[in-house]
Amino acid sequence: MGSFYISTPIYYVNDEPHLGHAYTTVMADVLSRFHRIMGDDVFFLTGTDEHGQKVEQAARGRGLEPQAHADEMVVRFRELWERLNISNDDFIRTTEPRHKQVVQQILQKIYDAGDIYEDEYEGWYSVHDERFWTEKDLVDGKDPQSGREVVKIVERNYFFRMGKYQEWLIDHIKTHPDFIRPGTRRNEILGFLRQPLGDLCISRPKSRLTWGIELPFDSDYVTYVWFDALINYISAPGYLTDTDRFNSWWPASCHLIGKDILTTHCVYWPTMLKAMGVTMPESVMGHGWWMVDEQKMSKSLGNVIKPLALAEKYGVDPFRYFLARDMVLGQDSSFSETGFVTRYNSELANDLGNLLNRTVVMADRYLDGRVPDVDANASTIDVLRTSAAETREAVQALLPRLDTSRILEIVWRLIREANRFVETQAPWALAKDETKRRELEQTIYGLLETMRHVAVWVYPVMPERAQAMWVQLGLAGNVSGSLISDLAWGGLSAGGHVRPGDPVFPRIDDYRLDDQSTESQSKEQKVAEEPAKEQKEEADNLITFDDFKKLDLRVATILEAEKVEGADRLLRLQITIGDEQRQIVAGVAEFYSPEDLVGRQIVVVANLQPATIRGVKSQGMLLAAAAGEGLALLRPDPSVPPGSSVS
Repeated sequence: MGSFYISTPIYYVNDEPHLGHAYTTVMADVLSRFHRIMGDDVFFLTGTDEHGQKVEQAARGRGLEPQAHADEMVVRFRELWERLNISNDDFIRTTEPRHKQVVQQILQKIYDAGDIYEDEYEGWYSVHDERFWTEKDLVDGKDPQSGREVVKIVERNYFFRMGKYQEWLIDHIKTHPDFIRPGTRRNEILGFLRQPLGDLCISRPKSRLTWGIELPFDSDYVTYVWFDALINYISAPGYLTDTDRFNSWWPASCHLIGKDILTTHCVYWPTMLKAMGVTMPESVMGHGWWMVDEQKMSKSLGNVIKPLALAEKYGVDPFRYFLARDMVLGQDSSFSETGFVTRYNSELANDLGNLLNRTVVMADRYLDGRVPDVDANASTIDVLRTSAAETREAVQALLPRLDTSRILEIVWRLIREANRFVETQAPWALAKDETKRRELEQTIYGLLETMRHVAVWVYPVMPERAQAMWVQLGLAGNVSGSLISDLAWGGLSAGGHVRPGDPVFPRIDDYRLDDQSTESQSKEQKVAEEPAKEQKEEADNLITFDDFKKLDLRVATILEAEKVEGADRLLRLQITIGDEQRQIVAGVAEFYSPEDLVGRQIVVVANLQPATIRGVKSQGMLLAAAAGEGLALLRPDPSVPPGSSVS
């Protein structure tokens, strides 16, 4: 056990929170919860950045004083974090006295040491990013990062001797390979540092900006917003105010940020800390952007996604799961509602939801809901015990890499192993043979114990749904109280009773994407204009009961799956239909990976004429339902023996 201090950036209060804000904060929360179940002491910090020209302008535009504007806007962030189940330990506002006092003490300390000086500055200023640029920095005469307009300013200001620490910073980055993560961001900063590092203007004259922390050594100036904001990472845990508390948390384990603020966190911040004589944070993780139609979310482009709307539409926990699962930290990821629904149905409803449901239903049906008293080391459940141990080992190894996407892949490997185990063991068949009663009990115990492990593993990502799983498994207390040390195999006590309930992850079958509304409207209009033609086509498509009886629909279990060479959409599936094994070719590769399908049950048309598709023989066809642009395979619920007729 150890300590883990993670921070998000503090967010500007000049606008409402969007998906980018939600992503960073949810990821910090997920990582915090993982460390808590590991037994670590955790300090999770977030908050709001409430000074600067943008905030002042936004306030004036609303006819408010900046503090009143900040007091109103901060509520949006607090309410959203509460709604998204964010478990932060502190929420800091840069307008709080506890922060402002520390900023002023630091400024005075660095000024007294000779690392802050006054000089006249002439250069280009970006109001949007609240920073100065030299002539050579500009790209086509505009801000090199945001592409926005800049204005020429000549004024006296105070400067921090940042350039003094350039060689030290380069050496620190090179000798601490995990200081900037991932490696691409590290290389980006080292590339930036190949050019001479100038000094940093850390003041704004009150004649131009009044909304900021006053310089302690010159009352005609306020502090540059970034110099003020970065200090929150040490003012919150007690720098200069509570030495014991500060020393228990600092250095921070991880500053989690978006890649657009990499320079401030990897150049400004470490040089500031060096000047203060404060130890460096262990790492700065610069995650990627959420893209919409291959473009970064931008208010000007009108493609900003509101996280609360998505959470309310599909549920907070599924929303959190999608964020943690879909983006690999450090890489960009493309958001689409279709992708969201497809992943939900495939991984949450089909894989996890179905496994939970069939497990508690079979325990209820075959064992009167009782957790059986069996040997947890029985050979019958070796595969589950081994997979659970491998999952624990892999997750513990992956957590320091902050890769929640990969962690969830590992957890889902355990879930899919359990689903395959159900198909192999066929508890419904064991229940019919009294001589196999013990094997049935071992089988169901193994599944219940696996689900106990899974509930703990998904808790950091989906705390509310994990608790619902916990309740259905008949476990006492809260899943949040579980530690990894509790996940020794066989920890499930005999004699408890499962409590089947409503599906924890019901399928999303009825949804319409906002960007499809125009298309849908045109289709409805077309139908209204051609009712006679539509009715005739409907009549032509009707079949008789005798026609339907010609179809031989069977339940099959997928044994193997692989891509068909040279065909992006096709998968070759080896299936079993009772005593018969067949090969079919299915155009589902856009929606399912081969490893997702192994062990699944599907419904197939078993009496189709064999066909050759791309040179591969296909002996049947599987059934699937379209959901918007997604696809969902038809499957029995609960599982039934392969070869069962569908009628």
